[in-house]
Amino acid sequence: MITVAILTLSDKGSRGEREDLGGPAIKEIIRTINADVRYYEIIPDEKELIKAKLIEYSNSVDLIITTGGTGLSPRDVTPDATREVIDREIPGIAETMRMEGLGKTKRAMLSRAVAGVRGKTLIINLPGSPKAVKEGLGAIMDVIPHAVEKIKGSTDDCAAPEGCRS
Repeated sequence: MITVAILTLSDKGSRGEREDLGGPAIKEIIRTINADVRYYEIIPDEKELIKAKLIEYSNSVDLIITTGGTGLSPRDVTPDATREVIDREIPGIAETMRMEGLGKTKRAMLSRAVAGVRGKTLIINLPGSPKAVKEGLGAIMDVIPHAVEKIKGSTDDCAAPEGCRS
């Protein structure tokens, strides 16, 4: 079972002025990989707070998925905070999500979402829109269990026909 933290970044959502629809969409989608959501939180778009939460959660879960704060407005700092706490970036995850989005709207190219590893935790940024969450997460869901397994130290030989079938 993959343990998960969902972190929604929204000034209005954290003040109760807007309903979070991205977080619930993530919860629904990750059920397909038998994930256990241990944490779900809505916080404002504050870089230092985001970094602190990513560090805190990375000490106790396998996967952190953020939603919101990946665009171009001055308060969109999620990718910046993520880059400051990860040990290694995984560009293919974010690139795949953007490519999926580009099939629906040219605005997908404006996403600054990143993905990476901190310690033994996979961190993935998603946009705040529930539609973009569903499209982006849907494009990468089948590789998340394999990525988590490898991050945790699996030494299965992925090149062998019988290896790495997740």
